[in-house]
Amino acid sequence: MKKTMKYFSGLLFLALIVQSCSQEESPQVSPSSELSQSQEVIPQTQINELIFKSLQETGDFKWEEQSDLLIWSAMMHADSILTIGYKPSMESQPNSRIGLEKVTDPQWQAAAQKIVQTIEETLDRNQSPKYRLADENALIHPDLPFLEVKFTDLSMIQTLRSMGEVRYIEPRSYEFDYALLQEADPDARILSDAGCENSPGNVPSSDFTLISPSAKSSWNYEDMGIDQAWAQSTGAGITVGVIDTGLSPDQPMLNGLFNSGESSGRQVLRFGTHKTGWWFWKRYDGPDDQCGHGTAMSGVIASPRNTVGNAVGVAYNSNLISVRGTSDVIVNSGNEKDGVAEALVLLGNRSDVRIISMSIGDVFSNSKVADAVRYAYNRGKLIFAAAGTSTSFTNWVGVIFPANMPETVAVTGVKEGSGYQRCDTCHSGSQVEFTVVMERSGSNNKPLTTANFGNDPATVGGSSVATATTSGIAALVWSKNPNWTRDQVLQRMRESSDLFPNKSSQYGYGNLNAAAAVSGVY
Repeated sequence: MKKTMKYFSGLLFLALIVQSCSQEESPQVSPSSELSQSQEVIPQTQINELIFKSLQETGDFKWEEQSDLLIWSAMMHADSILTIGYKPSMESQPNSRIGLEKVTDPQWQAAAQKIVQTIEETLDRNQSPKYRLADENALIHPDLPFLEVKFTDLSMIQTLRSMGEVRYIEPRSYEFDYALLQEADPDARILSDAGCENSPGNVPSSDFTLISPSAKSSWNYEDMGIDQAWAQSTGAGITVGVIDTGLSPDQPMLNGLFNSGESSGRQVLRFGTHKTGWWFWKRYDGPDDQCGHGTAMSGVIASPRNTVGNAVGVAYNSNLISVRGTSDVIVNSGNEKDGVAEALVLLGNRSDVRIISMSIGDVFSNSKVADAVRYAYNRGKLIFAAAGTSTSFTNWVGVIFPANMPETVAVTGVKEGSGYQRCDTCHSGSQVEFTVVMERSGSNNKPLTTANFGNDPATVGGSSVATATTSGIAALVWSKNPNWTRDQVLQRMRESSDLFPNKSSQYGYGNLNAAAAVSGVY
């Protein structure tokens, strides 16, 4: 744990004195071969428009497909830091080896050292400012094959891209303007905090069933067969890791009363991998939830079957590890990407963790986080990810990152009733594997969860709650079959779902049936 928590103190930063950059009106984006014609920074508005166009046309945006000038310009609009993924030059499938081979192995070390040497020589030849190492004894991330460098030399990007040891290069901290995703609303970016609301409310009695000893079972549990599954499994012995915004210290159900009522013999752990600040001066900001989303998701998965009238979790006897990796549901800042990547490494390195739940994401991909997803996956973790965020201004986008990765299982939410109608803030698409009933057809009411404080439940919606619910169901299945592999658990969940053996182009195998998945009787 100590090694992992030193995430960025053990990372290479080649720190160069930041030079001033012109931000005058830029020509059109130049390909690499035309760099000599201009070194003016492309305006941020133009970069955002290109990203927006790519999202509309392809559903994603990839830095690897962009020009050197565009990547360099994005760096200049942020912190001038470039993330460089590396590999042994002769390795044809490096992504499949992440997490299985150590980056300290000689071949991987040689690749990193060659990149460092090339940077040195190129910047020296171009008479760029001298660099200094942030840590003389730690040149690469201890677990993931990437390093990071701060510079202002445009030609350096072209040099790096020509190297067989370089897998990818990406600006570390460029933030897309989310206002473009919601027409006529200049404050759309602020709405990413919409997923942060998690206060107790007045839940209608028709939206829950009171169960022993005095807990509230959410209305959708019956639709998903969760209440019936409890006769055979309650998640005991399975540890679920939740990467989100942390846990509220003011909610006893997820702290001191985690073992209460009919929940016992389990543990809850809290970590924080998100940092605030800039570069050398960044500091961890702790495991406490400053948003509410992480508390809500953890509650859906593992809140105890309590005696005080609070909501009960799907796997109410499972262990829980909460990692605060992000500040809200959209993982778009450099610090959030760092925090989520570190959280995946932390959980990937824990032998007790079998399931990772990620009700967070971004509208386009990030290679550093993708490396971390592969790291955890290659170490045997079953990773569920939300097909969308809990926001309305992104639901026209298809399945978001990292749920669109083959190493994750994408989940979305649908309304109750016959047929499939996605919820108001949910996403759908070909990468979706499962759906969860989580929105009432008449009232649009959402499922119950534990609030940030108090004994009265809150409600939570979107693909987020669908993902947490699915993670809880997986814990029920794995607890019933503790010797199964990840693939066996996932296959049982598929076979017991509503649409199996067919797969919808938008909703995957459809609604999960926890009772059938646990019992094996379909």
